[in-house]
Amino acid sequence: MTHADTRPETAAGAGDDRGTAQLPQVHAARNPGQELDLDWVLSARANTSAIERRAATLPGRRSVKKDHQAAWLLKAITLIDLTTLSGDDTAGRVRRLCAKARQPVRADILDALKMRPITTGAVCVYHEMVPPAVAALEGSGIPVAAVSTGFPAGLSPLETRLREIELSVAAGAREIDIVISRRHVLTGNWQALYDEMRQFRAACGEAHVKAILATGELGTLRNVARASLVCMMGGADFIKTSTGKESVNATLPVSLVMIRALRDYHDRTGYRIGYKPAGGISKAKDALTYLTLIRDELGPRWLQPDLFRFGASSLLGDIERQLEHHVTGRYSAGYRHPMA
Repeated sequence: MTHADTRPETAAGAGDDRGTAQLPQVHAARNPGQELDLDWVLSARANTSAIERRAATLPGRRSVKKDHQAAWLLKAITLIDLTTLSGDDTAGRVRRLCAKARQPVRADILDALKMRPITTGAVCVYHEMVPPAVAALEGSGIPVAAVSTGFPAGLSPLETRLREIELSVAAGAREIDIVISRRHVLTGNWQALYDEMRQFRAACGEAHVKAILATGELGTLRNVARASLVCMMGGADFIKTSTGKESVNATLPVSLVMIRALRDYHDRTGYRIGYKPAGGISKAKDALTYLTLIRDELGPRWLQPDLFRFGASSLLGDIERQLEHHVTGRYSAGYRHPMA
């Protein structure tokens, strides 16, 4: 691989985005969904052994060093949904997290890298924390994402889940991360999953919707492939691996299945759907693996915040630490890179 091949399509905060995330409908026609095509859904297969072999080769297939690695890591920062989803969240913690989203890398590090300011892709919080997040991010261009629909289990009544979406949108959330009913996947009730997704999409209105599949609870990779297609047919703007609360969250085999479903949907419909791996991605080297996977499988267009996000919190701290090492040659203590 040549040095030129190791560069992201553009610098971090590509194009006219000026380092801030933009919603997918800003850049391209939003996925309107389509009628449920059961023939297409049921034709989806997953060769588990082949997928696992391919996934096992990914961490060693691409190696980026020095300035090229720094450029990729800066790109990764602009793709992070900086997240706090703890039972002890407070408005103060959320405001501090939003300050970090506005300036995710210390100014001295950016100056040494000759980089303009960048931001994270979004800030993701529970519904109760949407108002302080919106206020803290005013004027930044950074959207607030709210987890909704009975997160993380998704087992509250449908009317309650729909009302949660409406309230979060009314409070200023521009993105809604919904959780699907896993039982519909496990029982093969694709019509019920499709109908649910359509209702979630309608409740979101202009806010875009990320469908969380909770892949660690779907049983098989074939179920992951089929659920991905149904959610896209139902109008999802993004498909997302996990809530981060399951025992198994984002994995490379699951990611490979989901992004190939994205590619299939784009090939057939012309609409690009975003992808968000979440849960367990905490190291800079893991972020680089995911970015190269996306570039290999979907192409550089998907390496923009309107089509790819990391659901993460501690990932940003490790990336900033790696960037400081790149600049100074020394690894710093974690307290030099606080999140909130």
